[in-house]
Amino acid sequence: MSSYVQKVLADVKAKNANEPEFIQAVEEVLSTLAPVLEANPQYEKAAILERMVEPERVVMFRVPWVDDNGVVQVNRGYRVQFNSAIG
Repeated sequence: MSSYVQKVLADVKAKNANEPEFIQAVEEVLSTLAPVLEANPQYEKAAILERMVEPERVVMFRVPWVDDNGVVQVNRGYRVQFNSAIG
């Protein structure tokens, strides 16, 4: 992998150390993009990978529910969106 890919991956691991599934997914995607990035150095200049690995929007919401004992429980739900482009 190129030094650019390794740098971005190190940043992702530092920022998301408690998210092993996310780190694994990022590693898989970045490893497949390495040849494209090496052939197109302008992508590094445009910080394409840094933009890809940061979510565009995160929505947090509450989910109230009643358990078997009739007690109301409240949990958090999240929707993380990395790209809002349609098409």
